[in-house]
Amino acid sequence: MLYTHLHQGASMPQMSENLANTWRSICRNDNHAIIVAEENGKIVSSCTVVIIENLTHDNRPFAIIENVVTHENYRQKGLATKCIEYACEYARVHNCYKIMLMSSSQKCDAHALYKKCDFNSDDKTGFVKWL
Repeated sequence: MLYTHLHQGASMPQMSENLANTWRSICRNDNHAIIVAEENGKIVSSCTVVIIENLTHDNRPFAIIENVVTHENYRQKGLATKCIEYACEYARVHNCYKIMLMSSSQKCDAHALYKKCDFNSDDKTGFVKWL
């Protein structure tokens, strides 16, 4: 249900064998974590962090943060900030030399959150090719 708050028009994924297999694969992957924040036993904010092995920077990996989302009724409480901070610590523990994330170019509130978490939009330019 939380991912329906990720972007306009998002819907719940249908339970399927493919979905179950994807979930099992994520759970088995030590380089893939889904960070959550709960209130009253309900997951209300989340992000995904993935560690990518790397041949440069002394073979230090890098991390990608994706799918930062907070239920609309729980926004402005610092929950996404806590999820991102935890994801950054996860990356530090895995000896990453950098963490990257991308955001929709229109999500100015999200951009403010990322800047508050010490990310910048000056060093790199992101590109997307939808498949």
